[in-house]
Amino acid sequence: MIDLILQLVDFIIHIDVHLGEIIGNYGTWTYGILFAIVFAETGFVVTPFLPGDSLIFAASAFAAKGWLNPWIIFVTITAAGIIGDGVNYAIGHYIGPRVFTEDVRFLKREYLDKAHDFFEKYGGKAVILARFMPIVRTFVPFVAGAGSMTYSKFALYNVIGAVSWVGAFTMLGYFFGNIPAVEENFTIVIIAIIIISVMPPIFEVIKEKRKTDREAAAEGTSEA
Repeated sequence: MIDLILQLVDFIIHIDVHLGEIIGNYGTWTYGILFAIVFAETGFVVTPFLPGDSLIFAASAFAAKGWLNPWIIFVTITAAGIIGDGVNYAIGHYIGPRVFTEDVRFLKREYLDKAHDFFEKYGGKAVILARFMPIVRTFVPFVAGAGSMTYSKFALYNVIGAVSWVGAFTMLGYFFGNIPAVEENFTIVIIAIIIISVMPPIFEVIKEKRKTDREAAAEGTSEA
């Protein structure tokens, strides 16, 4: 298990090297591999650790060299993201009502109802912004499905989010991935992309924790 984790970390950190090997070994089948990775990352809640942002960036950098076609990358990965989120939503919609019951302490029905209300009110923004946040983008469609977010709304924002996400990282990789300074420090750039991508949800958790602590302190003061 540890070896598998280390291999995954090495693949992500040195994604330019490994992707270059994949292109060399599989040629046009590389597009299918890219599709499979992004589909798995967005489609199954158990695989949020797979690369997304860094994979698109690296693939687009290779496209700028002429190794891949940027338009095929964009269409392929966008399709993977849309279909993956759709599958994740369907899984959440099917499993959610069966898992969230009144009999389980941490999976109460009221949580599901709150999720539904949240996605009906803010769901579009959440679905779109989640695309740019590793791990978060894997769980949002599942929770949206479990919370029974209106599918027509989800489908619209799913497409908008996927097009925006893939489009942004395709352009970044294509136009900046082959700048000498970036090429020479590609690993550092990939790590920076990962760190920057995960910062928003971390800040949000910290913000929510501080808010909860302030509310708890205020309640304690009022009771005293």
